[in-house]
Amino acid sequence: MSNLTDDAGDDWAAAMAEQAEVEAAQAAHFDELTPHNQSGEEININAILDVPVTIAMEIGRTEISIRNLLQLNQGSVVELDRLAGEPLDVMVNGTLIAKGEVVVVNEKFGIRLTDVISPTERVKQLGHD
Repeated sequence: MSNLTDDAGDDWAAAMAEQAEVEAAQAAHFDELTPHNQSGEEININAILDVPVTIAMEIGRTEISIRNLLQLNQGSVVELDRLAGEPLDVMVNGTLIAKGEVVVVNEKFGIRLTDVISPTERVKQLGHD
């Protein structure tokens, strides 16, 4: 039984190691960023790196009337605007930052990012919200 647990732990360890490599590469991109405020002064991005944000994965959306919403109950099916197999949107505080696919490791859901908006574009989006 412990062998199964070890294998699951190894899967997570491998996934976490891969994530650490990606984060290290992205950190290099952030180091290259030198955003400026309106007066032309350089902004220190390190001041905000530890600010918590909400990350959400969105599989789709739909619009329904309140009448139909109130009629929903256990077993109801709500059709979304996405086809099966389409990538999920990865949103941070309501801003799209990536697209990805669902993965399952050790009976827990995760998301593998397949298309990531560049760090420069993400920083630009922060200023437009």
